[in-house]
Amino acid sequence: MGRDETPGRPGGNGYWTAADLGAAAAMGGAQLPAAGLLWWIVASTVQDDYGAGSVGALGVVCVLIFAPVLLPLLGMALTFVLTLPAVVLARLAGRHLGGPAWLRHLVTPLAPAVLWGGVTVPLWSLTTSVPVLTALGVLPTLWVGCARRRAWRQWGVWWRAAAASAVLFLAALGGGFVATETGVVKPYEPPELTTARLAGVWHGDGGAELRLSPDGRATAVRLPAEPPDYDWIDHEYVRCAGAGTWKPHHRDDLGRDGILLRLDGDCGEDTDWSFGGTGKDPELYVLFGDPDAGRLCILKRTG
Repeated sequence: MGRDETPGRPGGNGYWTAADLGAAAAMGGAQLPAAGLLWWIVASTVQDDYGAGSVGALGVVCVLIFAPVLLPLLGMALTFVLTLPAVVLARLAGRHLGGPAWLRHLVTPLAPAVLWGGVTVPLWSLTTSVPVLTALGVLPTLWVGCARRRAWRQWGVWWRAAAASAVLFLAALGGGFVATETGVVKPYEPPELTTARLAGVWHGDGGAELRLSPDGRATAVRLPAEPPDYDWIDHEYVRCAGAGTWKPHHRDDLGRDGILLRLDGDCGEDTDWSFGGTGKDPELYVLFGDPDAGRLCILKRTG
């Protein structure tokens, strides 16, 4: 018959059952801690944190507290978006094409991943979204087929998924450590900007504009700056306008190169702007206030 699942189980339509929904939600949520860990390892390694550091202890505590509630809900969302379409396609393929069940369940998650990848193109490129969505759909789809063949009860599905979640998390932790230590995941490095690359016009939020000249002169419009000594308690930063000077500067505390900007007048104090972004799309940034909860201001070169 080319089918690997037992037909006619209660609550189903021949392609999926209520038990399949539970199995898909169980593994869909169970894989998320490992997926989140891998995302955090890669993001914190290859992306610029702008000197703000990583998630604090309070954030970790909040995640642990709400995980038992959020994971099943997120797993159910993945079920309807990715897993059920893949399961239906796998069973349709089994009826018409035959072949190993595990292979069909392994391949079919690609179809909904491509669909949703196309929908989310304004947010992510296909080369990013399709592999990620496919990876999130593969394990739950295989799990549904396995649970139906073995006729596991719902409690058995869920405790096995919980055990698998712990194994996946440890594997992600070890794999992420090895990948970062061996250089498979290369750490972020800020660009090296020469005077010629720095000279030009830089823009930021709120109408901020900074013009840098090769001779060390600078002109600012609504530019964030360190507040004067008498005003630092009430304001994380102030916006200044006018002329001034700039020079290359190295931040020992961040281990980064940047520029020291000094504007004439008493609007604000000298401000250290560090290099960020990439060599292709360089940035100047400064973090005002608390490193964990301060205000990040970024300037991008536009001319």
